[in-house]
Amino acid sequence: MDLLQSIFTDYTLRTVTLGTGLIGLISGALGCFAFLRRQSLLGDTISHAALPGVVLAFMLTGSRAPIVLVIGAAITGWLATVLIINIVRHTRIKEDSALGLSLSTFFGIGIVLLTIVNRQPNASKAGLNNFLFGQAAALVQRDVITIAIIGVIVFSLLIFFWKELKLLTFDSEFAASLDFNTRRLELILMSMIVFAIVIGLQTVGVILMSAMIVAPASAARQWTDKLELMVIIAALFGALSGMAGAVVSSLGTGLSTGPVIVLVMTAIAVLSLLFAPVRGIVWTNIAKRRKGRRLRQSLVLADLYELATEHGDPYHQHTIEALEAMRPFDGSAIYALNALVERGFVTKVGKKWGLTEAGIAAVNTPGDQA
Repeated sequence: MDLLQSIFTDYTLRTVTLGTGLIGLISGALGCFAFLRRQSLLGDTISHAALPGVVLAFMLTGSRAPIVLVIGAAITGWLATVLIINIVRHTRIKEDSALGLSLSTFFGIGIVLLTIVNRQPNASKAGLNNFLFGQAAALVQRDVITIAIIGVIVFSLLIFFWKELKLLTFDSEFAASLDFNTRRLELILMSMIVFAIVIGLQTVGVILMSAMIVAPASAARQWTDKLELMVIIAALFGALSGMAGAVVSSLGTGLSTGPVIVLVMTAIAVLSLLFAPVRGIVWTNIAKRRKGRRLRQSLVLADLYELATEHGDPYHQHTIEALEAMRPFDGSAIYALNALVERGFVTKVGKKWGLTEAGIAAVNTPGDQA
């Protein structure tokens, strides 16, 4: 109760919780498009490409105002996306290679510039190193307002271009055949992802920001096959991770908010991969085992019927050894027979097994065996 109350009464905790929640909301929603287009490395590339923009913005203006640094990050992040698009379109280099090349080049430039800045007398006041790993505690109310404004712009564009972006994501060649300007759409989508990433750099940092793009989308994908629901779920997962990470990090001293957010997000992704219905690993394995058991039961039922018809009596009973001689069940025939008895398809008299009327009907109408 005290923790919940402090979220509303403590300025720092309230600001950080709201800011990280908004960042998670935006990055989670836009991350779905990068994930479905198999551009998961895009978030990592843009976040690393933003570093030289942050440093250059400080070097040119001498200001460490978040809006100035974010604009610098957005410019170099956007330049990186333009570079990637042109490399893929005009060379034989594949997209994953272009992403890796852009990431390493821009990040290398950023580290060199950061080293130069750190040698200056006012480097300690710049706080640019915080952009590597993030410092959510530095968020203030105007930062949250800026994040909210960018979020409104991004979601407005997402809603306005929803049909076009959906078509671009799933079938860009078909979109081009319908005279859609796929280059412009791709640039719009990447620009939105750039803004989603750069607003989170101060909180999560260059190193971990890619998780804010990939993890919510990968978790949401396990729960639905519809893009609309996937975007909503990913946005909720991102917001929940951001807010929970901020609250958890406030409980202990020395806990950095960015890494805690990523850990919470990773936990959600792992739980989704394991337990999401239909696609979750646990439920998939359960379904496979259930399907395997039903298949063995169908085979045993068919073998019983075949043996019985050879004797001219569909109710003729047989030993389990006769069944196992027909097909190698690896000792599982007894389990299948017991299950068929429970279902009313087979009856047991002594050490022999035979079909019931329901079992004969099920053999003649295979759909009834399911």
